[in-house]
Amino acid sequence: MTVSPKTEQALRDAMERLLTSNPQHTDGKLTKNNLCRETQASRATMNRATELLAECDNRVGTSLAGLQEQQRDAELAELRRNHRKSRGECHQLQDQVDAATSVIMALLAESAALREHAANRSAAVVPLPLSRATRE
Repeated sequence: MTVSPKTEQALRDAMERLLTSNPQHTDGKLTKNNLCRETQASRATMNRATELLAECDNRVGTSLAGLQEQQRDAELAELRRNHRKSRGECHQLQDQVDAATSVIMALLAESAALREHAANRSAAVVPLPLSRATRE
């Protein structure tokens, strides 16, 4: 490791704060950028601490915060899958509504035409031919 003992300790302290979900300078996500910001050191300085970074990577996967982050990521992925599925179902239902609307409009037009035809037909008086018996 080519960082000073003071910098190494600052990195370790920052790593512990992130791993225990007690950040002081970041949003708490377990990223290298947040480790850098939490330490308040440059990225180049942090990158020189290769052993500490490897240790951090190993601990992130098994830490409580790391496990919570993995669980959140899994839940988020599941929610996204459900959202895509729901949107597909919504589109399918909208297509059915659109088709039903078309059928209803056609039936409404046909019904109006039949009513008009029936109204015009009953208003016309057509004389009935008289049979011979009634003429005599």
